[in-house]
Amino acid sequence: MAKYNTTFELSLNDIEVIETALRTVQTQNDGIPVDTKGISNVLGNLHNQKTFYRPNSEVYISG
Repeated sequence: MAKYNTTFELSLNDIEVIETALRTVQTQNDGIPVDTKGISNVLGNLHNQKTFYRPNSEVYISG
């Protein structure tokens, strides 16, 4: 029986292309039935895995 691949080697550019493609499909479905909830979940997972810049040397004030 086949097993799932649990390790992936994607570059940041690869992930950006995937994210852009999912956003495009989500907004321009052209009458084709699309699992928008599934796409939103994948986009959310990609977002949650990002590490955003936060300086450690000083107090961080967002905005």
